[in-house]
Amino acid sequence: MQQRIDYKKIAPEAFKAMLGVESYVRSSGLDHSLLELVKTRVSQMNGCAYCLDMHAKDARAAGETEQRLYLLAAWRESPFYSQRERAALLWAESVTQLPVGGISDEVYAEVGKSFDEKALIDLTMAIIAINGWNRLNVPFRTEVGTYQPPKAHLK
Repeated sequence: MQQRIDYKKIAPEAFKAMLGVESYVRSSGLDHSLLELVKTRVSQMNGCAYCLDMHAKDARAAGETEQRLYLLAAWRESPFYSQRERAALLWAESVTQLPVGGISDEVYAEVGKSFDEKALIDLTMAIIAINGWNRLNVPFRTEVGTYQPPKAHLK
Protein backbone atom coordinates (compact mmCIF):
# COMPACT_ATOMS: atom_id res chain seq x y z
CA MET A 1 0.00 0.00 0.00
CA GLN A 2 1.14 3.49 -0.72
CA GLN A 3 1.60 5.90 2.16
CA ARG A 4 -1.16 8.52 2.30
CA ILE A 5 0.43 11.12 4.55
CA ASP A 6 3.86 11.41 6.13
CA TYR A 7 2.62 12.76 9.46
CA LYS A 8 6.18 13.30 10.72
CA LYS A 9 6.82 15.86 7.98
CA ILE A 10 3.35 17.42 7.77
CA ALA A 11 2.85 17.85 11.54
CA PRO A 12 6.28 17.70 13.22
CA GLU A 13 4.95 19.17 16.48
CA ALA A 14 2.34 16.42 16.75
CA PHE A 15 5.09 13.86 16.12
CA LYS A 16 7.23 15.56 18.78
CA ALA A 17 4.34 15.35 21.27
CA MET A 18 4.00 11.61 20.63
CA LEU A 19 7.75 11.20 21.10
CA GLY A 20 7.40 12.94 24.46
CA VAL A 21 4.96 10.29 25.68
CA GLU A 22 7.23 7.58 24.29
CA SER A 23 10.23 9.11 26.07
CA TYR A 24 8.34 9.09 29.36
CA VAL A 25 7.43 5.44 28.92
CA ARG A 26 11.02 4.45 28.09
CA SER A 27 12.30 6.19 31.22
CA SER A 28 9.54 4.84 33.47
CA GLY A 29 11.50 1.83 34.66
CA LEU A 30 9.21 -0.76 33.10
CA ASP A 31 11.14 -3.68 31.65
CA HIS A 32 11.98 -3.23 27.97
CA SER A 33 10.95 -6.78 27.07
CA LEU A 34 7.58 -6.32 28.80
CA LEU A 35 7.00 -3.09 26.88
CA GLU A 36 7.81 -4.76 23.56
CA LEU A 37 5.35 -7.59 24.28
CA VAL A 38 2.64 -5.07 25.11
CA LYS A 39 3.40 -2.93 22.05
CA THR A 40 3.35 -5.97 19.80
CA ARG A 41 0.11 -7.34 21.25
CA VAL A 42 -1.71 -4.01 20.99
CA SER A 43 -0.46 -3.59 17.41
CA GLN A 44 -1.81 -7.07 16.60
CA MET A 45 -5.19 -6.07 17.96
CA ASN A 46 -5.20 -2.83 15.96
CA GLY A 47 -3.88 -4.37 12.75
CA CYS A 48 -0.91 -2.00 12.56
CA ALA A 49 1.61 -3.61 10.22
CA TYR A 50 4.18 -0.84 10.68
CA CYS A 51 4.21 -1.19 14.47
CA LEU A 52 4.13 -4.99 14.32
CA ASP A 53 7.19 -4.95 12.10
CA MET A 54 8.96 -2.45 14.35
CA HIS A 55 8.22 -4.04 17.70
CA ALA A 56 8.83 -7.61 16.59
CA LYS A 57 12.24 -6.49 15.32
CA ASP A 58 12.96 -4.52 18.50
CA ALA A 59 11.88 -7.46 20.67
CA ARG A 60 14.08 -9.90 18.79
CA ALA A 61 17.02 -7.48 18.87
CA ALA A 62 16.61 -7.30 22.65
CA GLY A 63 16.68 -11.11 22.94
CA GLU A 64 13.00 -12.04 22.78
CA THR A 65 12.35 -15.56 21.48
CA GLU A 66 10.54 -16.34 18.25
CA GLN A 67 8.27 -18.76 20.10
CA ARG A 68 6.95 -16.11 22.48
CA LEU A 69 6.40 -13.66 19.63
CA TYR A 70 4.58 -16.26 17.54
CA LEU A 71 2.27 -17.21 20.42
CA LEU A 72 1.59 -13.70 21.68
CA ALA A 73 -1.93 -13.54 20.23
CA ALA A 74 -2.70 -16.72 22.21
CA TRP A 75 -0.91 -15.74 25.43
CA ARG A 76 -3.75 -17.06 27.60
CA GLU A 77 -3.25 -20.58 26.25
CA SER A 78 0.56 -20.44 26.19
CA PRO A 79 2.77 -21.36 29.14
CA PHE A 80 5.64 -19.08 28.07
CA TYR A 81 4.67 -15.82 29.82
CA SER A 82 5.25 -14.81 33.43
CA GLN A 83 2.44 -13.74 35.73
CA ARG A 84 3.56 -10.10 35.38
CA GLU A 85 3.55 -10.38 31.58
CA ARG A 86 0.10 -11.96 31.66
CA ALA A 87 -1.17 -9.13 33.83
CA ALA A 88 0.34 -6.56 31.46
CA LEU A 89 -1.20 -8.25 28.43
CA LEU A 90 -4.59 -8.47 30.14
CA TRP A 91 -4.41 -4.76 30.98
CA ALA A 92 -3.22 -3.90 27.45
CA GLU A 93 -6.16 -5.72 25.87
CA SER A 94 -8.62 -4.19 28.36
CA VAL A 95 -7.38 -0.62 27.85
CA THR A 96 -7.17 -1.02 24.07
CA GLN A 97 -10.72 -2.35 23.77
CA LEU A 98 -12.45 -0.53 26.60
CA PRO A 99 -15.58 -2.48 27.42
CA VAL A 100 -18.92 -0.75 27.90
CA GLY A 101 -19.04 0.11 31.57
CA GLY A 102 -15.26 0.24 31.89
CA ILE A 103 -12.70 -2.24 33.08
CA SER A 104 -14.05 -4.63 35.69
CA ASP A 105 -12.95 -4.67 39.30
CA GLU A 106 -11.82 -8.27 38.75
CA VAL A 107 -9.43 -7.30 35.94
CA TYR A 108 -8.16 -4.32 37.95
CA ALA A 109 -7.55 -6.53 41.01
CA GLU A 110 -5.78 -9.18 38.93
CA VAL A 111 -3.46 -6.63 37.35
CA GLY A 112 -2.90 -5.00 40.75
CA LYS A 113 -1.25 -8.20 41.97
CA SER A 114 1.65 -7.57 39.58
CA PHE A 115 1.78 -3.77 39.29
CA ASP A 116 1.78 -1.10 41.98
CA GLU A 117 -0.07 2.15 41.27
CA LYS A 118 2.89 3.97 39.69
CA ALA A 119 3.81 1.00 37.49
CA LEU A 120 0.17 0.65 36.45
CA ILE A 121 0.07 4.30 35.40
CA ASP A 122 3.31 3.80 33.46
CA LEU A 123 1.96 0.67 31.80
CA THR A 124 -1.23 2.51 30.90
CA MET A 125 0.81 5.34 29.37
CA ALA A 126 2.68 2.75 27.29
CA ILE A 127 -0.64 1.34 26.08
CA ILE A 128 -1.94 4.82 25.29
CA ALA A 129 1.27 5.55 23.36
CA ILE A 130 1.18 2.43 21.19
CA ASN A 131 -2.53 2.91 20.51
CA GLY A 132 -1.71 6.45 19.41
CA TRP A 133 1.08 5.29 17.11
CA ASN A 134 -1.24 2.63 15.67
CA ARG A 135 -3.89 5.26 15.05
CA LEU A 136 -1.39 7.36 13.12
CA ASN A 137 0.21 4.57 11.11
CA VAL A 138 -2.90 2.62 10.08
CA PRO A 139 -4.99 5.40 8.50
CA PHE A 140 -1.99 7.14 6.93
CA ARG A 141 -0.49 3.83 5.73
CA THR A 142 3.04 4.36 6.96
CA GLU A 143 5.47 2.38 4.80
CA VAL A 144 6.08 -1.07 6.28
CA GLY A 145 9.28 -3.10 6.27
CA THR A 146 12.11 -0.59 6.26
CA TYR A 147 12.47 -0.15 10.03
CA GLN A 148 15.71 -1.38 11.62
CA PRO A 149 16.29 -1.46 15.39
CA PRO A 150 18.69 1.14 16.77
CA LYS A 151 22.12 -0.18 17.71
CA ALA A 152 21.25 0.39 21.37
CA HIS A 153 18.65 -2.43 21.17
CA LEU A 154 21.13 -4.91 19.77
CA LYS A 155 22.93 -7.20 22.17
